[in-house]
Amino acid sequence: MSEINPHTGRPYEESEHAPETGATPEVGAGAAFEADTAARHGAPESRDALTPSAAASDAVPPPADAAPTQQELAIRSALETVMDPEIGLSVIDLGLIREVHVLEGRTHVKMMLTTPFCPYAPQLMEDVKAASMSVVPQPCEVEILPDAWSPELMPDPGLLGFSF
Repeated sequence: MSEINPHTGRPYEESEHAPETGATPEVGAGAAFEADTAARHGAPESRDALTPSAAASDAVPPPADAAPTQQELAIRSALETVMDPEIGLSVIDLGLIREVHVLEGRTHVKMMLTTPFCPYAPQLMEDVKAASMSVVPQPCEVEILPDAWSPELMPDPGLLGFSF
């Protein structure tokens, strides 16, 4: 049974890791990781082909049907501490976090608000950024979606105290 790389969620390749010796990836494995990350996000394998401005603008999130990465799961876990001040439930419990994408050089979070002109939106956005950056140390962008929120979007609508 091969070991799973916690950063990519894939089994270690022989060039990255020697499972029978318990050795860690060699210095050259960083290039393999970068190539793997670039391939997963649709970017060219060579960093030399990208300019700094192109690297940020060309980063494409993975397909919607792709399994979440360990980093995305860790961010969602950290977001359970971000509470809506009026309702008293986390942004995860309310179903406000719709998408989390860990891209090269930045994290992109798409979230909704419980009301269109929520007075706590700026604070919630800052709390989401801080929670994300506490787990994955890179800049985080929060995009507010214009979609209408309803309790049906919650994983457990019963948390509101009444049934629908």
